[in-house]
Amino acid sequence: MAFPLHNTNTYNLENVLRQNILNSDYYNKTCLEFTTVQEVIDEIYEYVEDVEPWMSGNARGPSTAFCLLHRICTLKPTLRDVTEMLNHKDSPYIRAVGFLFLRYVCDPKQLWGWVERYIKDQEEFTPSPAGTPGGRKVTMGEFVRDIVLDQYYFETI
Repeated sequence: MAFPLHNTNTYNLENVLRQNILNSDYYNKTCLEFTTVQEVIDEIYEYVEDVEPWMSGNARGPSTAFCLLHRICTLKPTLRDVTEMLNHKDSPYIRAVGFLFLRYVCDPKQLWGWVERYIKDQEEFTPSPAGTPGGRKVTMGEFVRDIVLDQYYFETI
């Protein structure tokens, strides 16, 4: 069964970010080649090292994580796909992209039901690129709480 997307036009991504994703070489030459959510998960495992929306040091280029997040949205993942991302054991970045997926496209009335059990998750990771001033390790639970409660995510809505 497909995950019920709350917004299938923009996936609730900020317009400038979404346009930059759609115009990026990485998205058009790599991400659009993926035909399954599992292929995208494999790409996250191999190449995603942070989950900020923009490339480090580049105010215009979308990050690998957000290009792949957008591709997941377009592939219309199943409930099982989403659950697999949230519980993935191999990379916290796969999990973080899964939680970002929920933040952007889950019906707000259903969001808490998806994330509640992860609020105390103690797996640590660094959402920002290595060497970013102010970047620090957080627990997955802290990350989930913050993306659900804060209106902005790294200065994007």
